[in-house]
Amino acid sequence: MTKKIPAMISRRNLLRNTTVATAASIATPTLIPSSALGLSGFTAPSERLTLGMIGMGKMMRGHFGSMLARKEVQILAVCDVDRTKREAAKVKVEEKYAEDSSTGTYKGCDTYLEHERITNRDDIDACFVITPDHWHVAIALNAVRNGKDVYVEKPMSLTIHEGRMLSDAVRRHGAVLQVGSQQRSDPAFRKAAEMVRNGWIGNVHSVYATLGNFAPGVVLAEEPIPEGFDYDRWLGPTPSMPYNPERVRGFYGGGWRNFWEYGSRKNGDWGAHHYDIIQWALGMDHSGPEFFFPKGFEGAEWQGYKYANGPTIYRDHPAESGQQIEFHGDKGMVGVSRGGKLVTTPFELANKPLDPSEIHLYNSPRHHDNFLNCVRTRKRPIADVEIGHRTATVCHLSAISERLNRSIQWDPAKEQIVGDAEASKWLTRPRRAPFSL
Repeated sequence: MTKKIPAMISRRNLLRNTTVATAASIATPTLIPSSALGLSGFTAPSERLTLGMIGMGKMMRGHFGSMLARKEVQILAVCDVDRTKREAAKVKVEEKYAEDSSTGTYKGCDTYLEHERITNRDDIDACFVITPDHWHVAIALNAVRNGKDVYVEKPMSLTIHEGRMLSDAVRRHGAVLQVGSQQRSDPAFRKAAEMVRNGWIGNVHSVYATLGNFAPGVVLAEEPIPEGFDYDRWLGPTPSMPYNPERVRGFYGGGWRNFWEYGSRKNGDWGAHHYDIIQWALGMDHSGPEFFFPKGFEGAEWQGYKYANGPTIYRDHPAESGQQIEFHGDKGMVGVSRGGKLVTTPFELANKPLDPSEIHLYNSPRHHDNFLNCVRTRKRPIADVEIGHRTATVCHLSAISERLNRSIQWDPAKEQIVGDAEASKWLTRPRRAPFSL
């Protein structure tokens, strides 16, 4: 698949101009800037990947800073429902590129309220979709249908049905989609998953995952909508609710994540990270658990789920190792957390190297690098769309079990809840007009 070149300096025009300059140099020597040829540490403009950044809130900060610092990409447009945020992002882009420019000036970053104005552009290669969960699939679908690759935050979807739609669309259009499950690109989590996959701790019978809890979503008093903030578009397909700044606040500490309308609460927050690693370690990236149960089910002290002929996962069960995820097998234990923390029983497993004949999992030292490399090579990234869909499915089913306070039998092959019509209604959600998929 040939990637598009920015309209301002297309590959075709660069080659044509270089040819003309070469011919002219026979009569008059011509100096071509090294930056235009990709020399002196610069990436030639014709080889840069062009980006649109959608959702300029706190969660975008790391992605935005990383992309802005890279010579091999160029941010052409930013989008947010908050005018202040999108205008501030535009200033940062243009100041950075002006600083890097030989002329000391740059004016080339567009700002949009509507994400469609980015996804419909022919000169943008890929989009970063860093919005609340309820917008992930709609924006990613629009991007994929318009020939773009996508980096989308986790959990990938709001419902199981829309996740299936996006995964199928990515395959149909030949797109690259990376889910922001960055723990897969962390060496400690990969090592823990390889230990489990290669049977170093024997048959795994139980796994503990620490997610924590959000405060209950409460009724909020209506307040005036700030000027320049399109609250109706922020709500998008979700039910119409009175505006309150606490409802739209994001990142750590709750905000919109407190409310079921916009996601799966902690099951979709930390669950999208830890349940993803559990799927990876157990070799279940294209399947999933078959039984989900709420706290209190048959006396259960913790919420959880179980794989057929496999381990039971317990949410927030105290971990002996003190780590965020802890795998227990009949021959040992491995606990792992962010920051490279790895604790094992027996202790020598932590430093034991993999044998060349053993299973070596996908090695991605850096999540952003993996995405950009896959955009260029057309390979599938470490957190590919189907992986993201299956992990999000675990999050959503855990949330459905918690909300309805009953157990759920799941068929991962047919992607159906078995024998429970009420629970099955939550496989999708009504979408408020006109925000259809």
